[in-house]
Amino acid sequence: MMLGATDRGLCFLQFGETHAGLHRLLAAEYPNATLQAMAEPLHPDFERWMDALQHYMAGVVVSLAVPVDVRATAFQLRVWNYLTSIPYGEVRSYSEVAAALGQPKAARAVARACAANHVAVLVPCHRVLRNNGELGGYRWGLGRKRALLDLERASRPLPEPSLVHSWCPSR
Repeated sequence: MMLGATDRGLCFLQFGETHAGLHRLLAAEYPNATLQAMAEPLHPDFERWMDALQHYMAGVVVSLAVPVDVRATAFQLRVWNYLTSIPYGEVRSYSEVAAALGQPKAARAVARACAANHVAVLVPCHRVLRNNGELGGYRWGLGRKRALLDLERASRPLPEPSLVHSWCPSR
């Protein structure tokens, strides 16, 4: 897993097979950015974000209350906001997401919005399945999707923190 951050929040959280491959994905997503490792000591906000992510991946907490700084269309933001409202350990179909957004014929557009997600887990695309209950696709592989769903269903998390997921769309 590799994280990318701006001064406003996490902009990249992706899984991959190699550090070099993930670095290429980050560079392709932000071709005009100067990419550099975080300076030591890490900023306290980043430390909190990492702690939240570690607790989430360990199944200790059910909510990731970290700021996200992403570029997206208005529709993608609507989809991603909805996905963050799906309770931990639950799933929805692409059609159910489209209907919840008031666009019942937009299931394919919902799938494209999921595929465009650059912040795995923060936007829980893994919680969206095909109408027949099959996993469907997942940008980072079906094995990872299954592992995330299994983790969520098996965990006995502590009560959710009172923090709210905050979005900071890039311009």
